[in-house]
Amino acid sequence: MVGPAATIANRICRGRRRYGARACGLVLTLTTVAAHAAGTPLDSYLDELKTLRATFQQTVSDAHGNEIGRATGTLIVSRPGKFSWEIHPRTSGSSAGQLMVCDGTNLWFLDRDLEQVTVKPVDAALSATPAMLLSAVTDVRKSFSLTPAGTRAGLEWVLVEPRDAEADFRSALFGFAGAQLKRMILEDKLGETTTISFGKIERNAPVAPAEVSFTPPAGADVIGTPRK
Repeated sequence: MVGPAATIANRICRGRRRYGARACGLVLTLTTVAAHAAGTPLDSYLDELKTLRATFQQTVSDAHGNEIGRATGTLIVSRPGKFSWEIHPRTSGSSAGQLMVCDGTNLWFLDRDLEQVTVKPVDAALSATPAMLLSAVTDVRKSFSLTPAGTRAGLEWVLVEPRDAEADFRSALFGFAGAQLKRMILEDKLGETTTISFGKIERNAPVAPAEVSFTPPAGADVIGTPRK
């Protein structure tokens, strides 16, 4: 069992649970970058965005380009600062998948295979990553550089790079086809690359409060103490 001194980001970044940590960084960028991304397709896409609902396919490749993981999932965003990211890895062994929920106060991570829930207040869990933007303790432009990255593979790209050397990822690319977000690519410090390809996306459709809240399932082992 992981020690209580480790952050949630470190816990979920190990082994097959790496999916959740990467997902979190990408979603938190989505939920916070819009107001400061003037001059890029991110600004146009996220302007007046209140909610987002999407399905996606995700692949993870190692530093040599070899695929080491594949998953499908669903993303729900309710701005400001709330999201649900659920994934179902496609592996040779059985996996019930993982669920990450940020309710605006706490970040919850459920590993169904382990029947284990990890929780920490958002600011305590994510203070060393771009996720700290959820608690409004920093300005996006102070934490990231946002740069138009040209067109390739039929998509227009925006490069997002953290200014903090301690951030958990090196860079993120957002790919757009016209006004539609189609792909996100995240490279971490180990050289591993996560590519997320979106399917159906709904903007500003109703999101029920229950979809971005979390209650630990009965019998699950809960690590950490949520903020009330």
